[in-house]
Amino acid sequence: MKVSVVYALENEQVWLPVEVEPGATIMSAIHESRILSMFPSIDLEQQKVGVFGKTSSLEAAINEGDRVEIYRPLIWEAEDDQD
Repeated sequence: MKVSVVYALENEQVWLPVEVEPGATIMSAIHESRILSMFPSIDLEQQKVGVFGKTSSLEAAINEGDRVEIYRPLIWEAEDDQD
């Protein structure tokens, strides 16, 4: 079945179509896409993943046409409070 794996950095977005077996999981789609070799900084133990904007576990089953997303950590910088 056809799915896609996506990852967005601040200045780069990657959308990789992949073919996976029926019953595939988020993890198997990520591995099949080879995105981890493209972006070795991805840490699946720390970063959240999901499908179509809804977070899921790496073991969650996926369906035909799903968009598997790897979410990058958000960085929040506090502005100095100047009065």
